[in-house]
Amino acid sequence: MSKETTDTTSSTPAVTAVQDALREVMDPELGMNVVELGLIREIQINSDVSTITMILTTPFCPYGPAIIESVRTTAEKTSSVPTTVEMGTEVWSPEMMEEGAGGDWGLF
Repeated sequence: MSKETTDTTSSTPAVTAVQDALREVMDPELGMNVVELGLIREIQINSDVSTITMILTTPFCPYGPAIIESVRTTAEKTSSVPTTVEMGTEVWSPEMMEEGAGGDWGLF
């Protein structure tokens, strides 16, 4: 059983495809996608299942359940295997955003 995981320096084509597809999943309050916000912490793809570890910008995000489900369905459709989304324990901060993504907020 092969296993592919996200890495900040390199990734496999399958992981890259899922990560690219997740750029379509938007946080409706912030108007930015989950990848550029840094909410996707890890993507693991096996031959029969994939697992995504993600966080939310705030634990009480009113759109959290919808964002999580959108991440799951988008990843599942892209990877063609059942996908589980697990919640990470990290606390989100603006420094987790992709380089240059905070420019719209005047943060960086």
